[in-house]
Amino acid sequence: MNHFEPRDGELACEDVPLRRIAEAVGTPVYVYSSATLERHFTVLRDALTGAGLKDPLIAYAVKANPNLAVLRTLGALGAGADTVSEGEVRRALAAGIPAERIVFSGVGKTAAEIAFALDAGVAEINVESEPEMRLVDRIAAERGVRAQIAIRVNPDVAAGGHAKIATGKSENKFGVSFSEAERLYAQASNAVGLKPVGVACHIGSQITDLAPMAEAFGKMRGLVERLRAEGLSVERLDLGGGLGVPYFNQPTPPSPADYAAMIGRVMQGLDIQLAFEPGRVIAANAGVLLARVLHVHERPEGRRFLVLDAAMNDLLRPAMYDAWHDIRPVAPRAGEAGPYDVVGPVCETGDTFARDRALPPFEAGDLVAFMSAGAYGASMASEYNSRPLAPEVLVKGDRYAVVRARPTYEEMLAREAAAPWL
Repeated sequence: MNHFEPRDGELACEDVPLRRIAEAVGTPVYVYSSATLERHFTVLRDALTGAGLKDPLIAYAVKANPNLAVLRTLGALGAGADTVSEGEVRRALAAGIPAERIVFSGVGKTAAEIAFALDAGVAEINVESEPEMRLVDRIAAERGVRAQIAIRVNPDVAAGGHAKIATGKSENKFGVSFSEAERLYAQASNAVGLKPVGVACHIGSQITDLAPMAEAFGKMRGLVERLRAEGLSVERLDLGGGLGVPYFNQPTPPSPADYAAMIGRVMQGLDIQLAFEPGRVIAANAGVLLARVLHVHERPEGRRFLVLDAAMNDLLRPAMYDAWHDIRPVAPRAGEAGPYDVVGPVCETGDTFARDRALPPFEAGDLVAFMSAGAYGASMASEYNSRPLAPEVLVKGDRYAVVRARPTYEEMLAREAAAPWL
């Protein structure tokens, strides 16, 4: 469920008409619903605890939407943070999420990032290779501490809505094999600078079938049982994220209740704390990208282009993943739907959001909303073609606030300096 619904014939976010935001802030602009963020988190949390899972750590995947206001909204509900860089750890801390609820993941952590995470006291560092484990051990030992780590395992299970977001096959760069995991976990138990607390996996994103998850989670349970049989302590099992969200044109994914029930069955009788790293399932349908029609370009041969002021630098997913976003008029016009190619102004053929999409009539100046844009929208945006980043707005009830302003051209240029010989 999301809170973007028509009010008096026009699309609104909660109790705020999107037109009002567009007129005040300009377009393109990202708009997020507090009520949707809160609902998605609490529905998932209640499903997991209702399935009898022991004190689950729900560490929101910051990369999905790292806006500080979004993080504060979720942190106030008890969310932790799954982070993949020092910058994301800093964001989580700045948003008030305590270090003991922060997980630090990623295949290429630098020595400086590891040192920062240790000094901050994060809950666990997910180690993804033997060289990385040795690096964490050395840095922790130099600091006179034992780093709490989890060994990330690649369970060799295919899943995910696109090849670029599948992470659980052996050819993917993430994690270690099961045989490596057992050896490394035993080594870590005897290391001066390491305290292994668990094992972790994450098999992909936008997963709409529970079967591959159940297979991977069953394998992870078996690993925990083997490690414990060797006399090793395993306190936490991190199952990652990846549960799909409804992108309107795709099959309805499993509900959080079905997801939690599956995990309850797979983990029945295993006394362990579970950790989760949801991102998209919380943020995607909590946000829209609001854009304005610049003009409608009709060619004599019948091709019709809907040219917007939003571009691939604002919303990269269609160009990068062939992602499908529902495109809705903020104030629908009467008339029959017809095919449009929906494009932006960037000088790339890839700056295309949709081809031959059946849409209602549009005219220059109309507002359109890209639905399900709350995850991997603003977080993947750039200033390509020297276009300012789209601002971000958070709505709560009948109020809204700009939570990241659009930079001015002067601010963009001021970040660069001329070389002394120029």
